[in-house]
Order: sequence, then C-alpha cells, then structure tokens
Amino acid sequence: MPLDAVCLQAILEELRPQLLGLRIDKVQQPARDQVILLLRGNQRLLLNAGANAPRIQLTGISRENPAEPPMFCMLLRKHLVGARVTDLTQPSLERLVRLELDITDDFGRPGRRTLVLEAMGRRSNLILLDGEGRIIDCLRRVDAEMSASRQVLPGLYYEPPASTGRLPVIEETEEGFWDKLAAANPERQLDAFLLDSYFGLSPLTAREMAFRAAGETDRHIFELDTAERERLWQEISAFIKAVKEHSFAPYCLKSEGKPVDFSYFPVTQYGSAMVLQRYESFCRLLDDFYEARERMERTRQRGADLIRTASSARDRLRRKLALQEKDYAQTQNRDQLRICGDLITANLYRMERGSGSLICENYYDADCGQITIPLDPLLTPQQNAAKYYKRYTKAKTAEHYLREQMELARRDLEYLDSILEEIAEAETEQDFLDIRSELRDAGFLRGQGKGKKEPKRAAKPREFRTASGFRVLVGRNNRQNDKLTMRDADRRDLWFHTQKIHGSHVILSTGGQAVDDNTIVEAAKIAAYYSQARESGNVPVDYTQVKNVKKPAGARPGMVVYSTCQTVNVTPDAALVKRLSIS
Repeated sequence: MPLDAVCLQAILEELRPQLLGLRIDKVQQPARDQVILLLRGNQRLLLNAGANAPRIQLTGISRENPAEPPMFCMLLRKHLVGARVTDLTQPSLERLVRLELDITDDFGRPGRRTLVLEAMGRRSNLILLDGEGRIIDCLRRVDAEMSASRQVLPGLYYEPPASTGRLPVIEETEEGFWDKLAAANPERQLDAFLLDSYFGLSPLTAREMAFRAAGETDRHIFELDTAERERLWQEISAFIKAVKEHSFAPYCLKSEGKPVDFSYFPVTQYGSAMVLQRYESFCRLLDDFYEARERMERTRQRGADLIRTASSARDRLRRKLALQEKDYAQTQNRDQLRICGDLITANLYRMERGSGSLICENYYDADCGQITIPLDPLLTPQQNAAKYYKRYTKAKTAEHYLREQMELARRDLEYLDSILEEIAEAETEQDFLDIRSELRDAGFLRGQGKGKKEPKRAAKPREFRTASGFRVLVGRNNRQNDKLTMRDADRRDLWFHTQKIHGSHVILSTGGQAVDDNTIVEAAKIAAYYSQARESGNVPVDYTQVKNVKKPAGARPGMVVYSTCQTVNVTPDAALVKRLSIS
C-alpha cells in the first residue's frame, strides 16, 4: 500500500529515538528521487520523494552513487553536512515530515535548517528551508503554470499543502459517527463510505475495518444489521485508540513468498490467500518490500534504451534466422535439380527448341516412371540443362553458407538473451555502463560521438562468503564473466553455471582445499539465483574445476565450453544469497 499518514507516524515513532542528537556526516543522492543522509554511528537515513515509493526510513541497503553528484545533492552537502538532528515532527495525520536540524555556518554562528519530505504520491517533494521558513531549494520546483494555488520555488516562504476538508479520523466521536452513517447513501460500499467521511485512512485500512465489522470487504451500508453497525464503530474507536497510543506493529503480506503489501496492524481480509509476516522493525520491512521494486524501477529507468536495443536486435535476428531456415530447407531438395539436368542431357536428341516442358522416363526411379520437367522456351535444350546444373551448384554452395550463418545467428541470439538477463540483474550505474560498452563493441549499438566520455570505474564482481568460510565470486556481465573465469580464477577453483540456462559465472575459491557438500550447495544456489531460473525450483547447476573450462576462438563474451562436470539440483534462495553477501 502507499505509505499513509498513520504508517508514517509509526515509522517516525521508531526513528525518533534513534536519530535525535546525531550529526550528518555525508549526503548522497543515488537516484533522482532519493537522498541518503549518513549519520554518526553508521546510520543511513533514506528520504525518498519518488511518486511510487515516497518514504523515510533507516536503510541497510548500500546504493551506488553517480560519478558526478546532482546539483541538489551539492546544495544539501553545503547546508547539512555537520548539522545535528534536533527533532522529527509530523503534522497530525499528514503525509509530511519535518526534519529539524541545528547547523553552524561558515562564520561559526548557530542556525537552523529544516528538511521537509512531502510523501504524497505523484506530488511528493523534498524541500530545504532556512531558519525563517523560506525555501532554499527543492527536488521538484512548482511554478504558477503547474499550480496556481501553491508554488514551491526558492525564495518563497514555505506553505504546507492544503487540507482536504474531511474530518481527521482520530477526532471522530460516537455521536458524529452515527450521524454520518445515518446521512450516508445506503447504496454506498462500506469502505468507500469510510474513505469519503474521514481523513487519515488508506484504502487497505478502510477495507479491513469493513471486513472485521461485516465479514466482507464489499458490503453495502443498507445490508448492515444493528450488530454489524456496532462492530464498525468499535473498529473505528479501536483504531483511534491505537493511533493515539502509538500502538503499531510492522506486518508484511506475502503471496508465494513475494511481498505484496504492508501494514501497521494485522490484515485478515485476504484469508489464506496471503501469508502475514511480522517484522522486528518498520525499516527492515520497508527495505525488504521495496528492494525488488527499486531494482525493477532502476532497470526501467537506466536500462530502457539498452533493453530496447537488445530486444530489437534479437527480434531482427529471429526473423533473419526464420528466413535462413526456410532457404536451407529448400537447398535439401537440390538433388532433384541435378536429376532434371541429367535427364535433359540424356534426352537432347528428342528435344526441340521452344518446348515448354520435357516428358521422359526417370531412370533414377526404380519403376522408371514418367516425369515432367519444366523448360524455358527461350533457351536451347543445352542451355536448359546448364540452368538446372547451375541452380544445383548454387543450392549446394548456399547450404554450406546458410549453415554457417544460422550458427552465427543462433550464437548471437544466445548472446543477446544473456545481455537481457544482465540488464535485469544490473544494480549499479557502472553495471549499465559496462553493458552499454559491451553492446557497442559487439556492434549492436552505435559508437558515441566525439567528446563524449563515459566515466570509468573498476567494476568488481559480486562477492559472497559461504558458511564454511570459502569465498564466492559472481560475474556482473559477460566481460566480467570472461575475466573472472579465464584470468582471475585459480585453475583449481570450482566453476558453477546453470545447465543450458543463461546466468552468471560463479567461482568458488578453494585454493586447492577440499570442499564439503554444503558449500557446494550454497555456491550452486548462488549460481541459480543469478540466472534466468531465479524464480524456478529444482534448477540443475553444473560445476567443475576452472581448468576444465575453455573459451572457443571467436566466441562472444561470456561464452565457454566445459567438460567432466558434475551436476547438483537446487532451488534459488534469496534469503541465503542476502545472508552470504559481503559486497
């Protein structure tokens, strides 16, 4: 669910004792809508003003920063580095957070800055205020053309968003509730009535109240009996009490092991269709819930053009391969062309120029049946025979050529499938730059113009440590797979790869030591997780010593052959991968 005001209040209650008094050491902006404040004690405070996931939380996820920080990040560094967190406030049931900060300016004079997070869906914003409440700058500037009622521009005094005019749910009384219920449209659904009448309720909360009161989420007001109406007020009053007493607990709703929604109270409306999991903290819940979504959003934003390029090239290759296979099938009937040439030559004595066909006995047939051979009436009999021989020779040559071209096309299709898998798994800006460079070198992407240089960093493979202490390295892209397997790994190390499925090269650094079965399984699960079979079960993973892995001459990056392997079947385990990761 979107982060509603009550859930935001629950998060702030968790954050306040952890943040007050801490100083800001660094400011980072890993994405357009994300700002991270690095606080003393190795705390990472994330403020996300994205339309799909606005929130504030302490995060344990390390995010890659761009090579050059954005202007807004530079401004925040200028004003906030060294500032001390003095307060964390939220107006009643508003999706708005004020982070109050004490600063010392360049002349040693004390001052005040306020960082305001408006977590309001597509209108979300992050705004920096000075000590007088003026806007220094913001993540999204709003001028008069965008909003006539409220502008958010540097130099203006900050004004919070206008109220909706509905009654805050925590201010409701029993008498007021009965009056609203009596005046409501009886055809209205119960959850819609709650959302229309009160401010501070999310759709999930309204549906849950309706379900607990009436046993259904889509019950209409006219269908309620007296007992159900009483239960509805009891649910509202219990909710008001929980909000006032800050009685919250983090819960995540999961379907087939994947997080679908989250809440600050137990949700029962889905029954057995969802698994309800309680977390030890809201921050941990939000990290788990948004991690996969952020990865997909990052891929969508940064990798959209790469996906388009690779997909278009793959589709062209598929069409080309289909035509080549059709032409190749036709070359398999070339012997009939030679037979026609032979029969024409054998019957030259009985043919006349200008004939449209030749009917003769086919002495290649066991029964010597008759055959009709089409002729070109403008050619002599000898020229018609030569034409059939020429078509036969051409088909014979084409068979060899088409076989080579089809092999190259199938190789390139496999390569492009591996590129698309790399894009889906890309995590950092450098990952996308490496993939772009690889596509350019492979000829699938045009070279960049003169004067344009991409920032280069030394990309490192993903690193893990097994329970028994062995080091595991995982390639991030095809080039890194080659480097990891063919150059960096010891010939005695173990190499893992999913069987006949695109995936990363995985190296288990053994140093020549014996490896137990549990370590083999852990490395295999990592290999299965970083492959196209991530969402599958019982995935076959081959493993062998690095010395048995060879790269054919002229093969595309990441393409290798191997022999004398062993196979283990495993199921990818995201929790295990996360637990073993050290990079």
